[in-house]
Amino acid sequence: MKPLFSLRRWVGAFALCQLLAAAHAQPSGGPYGPVPQRYAVPKAPHVYFVAPDGRADAAGTSVGEPTTIEAAVARVVTGDAIVMRGGTYRTGGLQLNQGVTLQPYEDEAPVLKGTRVATDWQPLGHNVWRTRWATLFPAQPLAWWHRDREGMLTPLHRFNNDMVFIDGEPLQSAGWEGELSARGFFIDYAKGYVYIGTDPSGRTVEITAHDIALHRPSRPVHGKASDRRGPTLRGLTFTQYAYRAIDIEGKKPSTLVSEEPTDDPVGPSPESEHGKEVVGTVLENVTISHCSRVAGYFRGDKLVIRNSLISDTGTEGIYVIGSADVLLERNLIRRNNVNRLTGYYPAAVKIFNQSHRVVVRDNLVIEQPHSNGVWWDVGNHDGVFVNNHVEGTQAGVFFEISKGLTVAGNVFVNNQQGARILNSAGARIHHNTFVDSPVLIDRNERSAQGDHFGWHPQTGPDVNERVGHVFEGNLLVASASVKGPLLRVEQSPVTCGKVTAPMLTRVDGNVYARAGSGQPLVSWAPLAATPCQASFATLDAFRAVVPGVERQGRALPAPAGAVFRSPELRRFELARVPEGVQPLPVPEPVRKLLGWQAPTHLPGAY
Repeated sequence: MKPLFSLRRWVGAFALCQLLAAAHAQPSGGPYGPVPQRYAVPKAPHVYFVAPDGRADAAGTSVGEPTTIEAAVARVVTGDAIVMRGGTYRTGGLQLNQGVTLQPYEDEAPVLKGTRVATDWQPLGHNVWRTRWATLFPAQPLAWWHRDREGMLTPLHRFNNDMVFIDGEPLQSAGWEGELSARGFFIDYAKGYVYIGTDPSGRTVEITAHDIALHRPSRPVHGKASDRRGPTLRGLTFTQYAYRAIDIEGKKPSTLVSEEPTDDPVGPSPESEHGKEVVGTVLENVTISHCSRVAGYFRGDKLVIRNSLISDTGTEGIYVIGSADVLLERNLIRRNNVNRLTGYYPAAVKIFNQSHRVVVRDNLVIEQPHSNGVWWDVGNHDGVFVNNHVEGTQAGVFFEISKGLTVAGNVFVNNQQGARILNSAGARIHHNTFVDSPVLIDRNERSAQGDHFGWHPQTGPDVNERVGHVFEGNLLVASASVKGPLLRVEQSPVTCGKVTAPMLTRVDGNVYARAGSGQPLVSWAPLAATPCQASFATLDAFRAVVPGVERQGRALPAPAGAVFRSPELRRFELARVPEGVQPLPVPEPVRKLLGWQAPTHLPGAY
């Protein structure tokens, strides 16, 4: 972790804790992820009890005579419940199109696994063992992947969906037998062999056997029409699935891994025409880990994912597509894009394709060196990103080709970019703390004509409409290791002289503090002069060239005393209020989203 520095000459008339007594500290500090529960048996029209050793022909109506999960899923109708005994269910391909509840029995721990145990191994010498395997999941990158650009960085075998685990630890795929290490596996798809580089004797070796756990079709299944209601999943664990654990359909049937999964809708679509096929899916205290592509594709309005753990996925974690009024709250999301795919635009959370009013509130997003954090991508409207802690990502929050986002009360630590706003309109960034996490707001010439992804740019603002951003009341702190401006407002050179409206309508009340010397605070575009992009080492120089900016902004002296209360304990409240820094008015809509009562607040999240 990069060192977090201190600033000297930070003095104040009162301790910060006195201010905090009148406001909520944001983010909350958790608990994030699953919270242990003891679940009562639901009061439902029909309750089916299932167990790993249940009998398919059992009625499943009493806890002492459970049926199988497969049999129960085929029987349930709207409003019913499935109560799962603890243990490991090696199952997959479950299809359910009714609004029912799946949960544990009391405090037991049911785990749905997409692997089977491999026991028949042949030693080949040279520290290589192999076994035949019938359920293999070969795959290729999607058509838009640039092999001529990325093929030198990402070997094609990384796109295959098969996974191998030894004593619960995942192995890394290799390109051929001679490349195997003790932590690697290779698959000969033509002959159906799996190879490993560790002696399997006395070990548990698991290999993927299912590419999905739970599929929620929007069409008939088990002789029943869809009731358009999403399932409620509580307290369950899904792990070791090739491709994804959960897939909630929209209008378009769920795709094969070789097909584009996110074109639903295809092309610009009114909100009223998508997200209505499956409404109200709920995940609470759910764990999804070790899926070779994504944790789940979630389509449908009024989705809620709360206090869940999403971890160790091949590309994305949570993938929300074409949905409205979604809430993601108090989740722990970590270690996505573990396959280190390049050119695949991964994110811990991807909010995609004309989703409206998605609220991402009070989540912990960490350990993402090869992934973005939360990414609103193409055609989204009125997103909310508040009170989150985001650490160790590429871009902590990313808003692209979309309209309307509030980013407020968040803490960003050690991200390549804390926030990035690209080719979008109306992003409001208020009272965040950015620690070694510069901000980038930019636009380029990308338009609906001749785009590599076809219709995607048509869903967002056109080139001349990428305006209306606000950047106020933020605290930006950087150590000497951070190079370049802390706030970058930039546009591509080809647009200079053609796109001249400022991207930001207000930039004020921000506090900038950085260690070292010779690095600028701000870059800005467009300027009327040539070149149309310039950097500024001081706020006075910035104000002299760009009228009306940072009237209440402050640039603080070089570092040497304690800035934050305790970064080692992830406490990013200021140790003292800097001289000359005053609380600023917070717009009422932002206060309402944050839960703040006072009309003013110091710069930053705390």
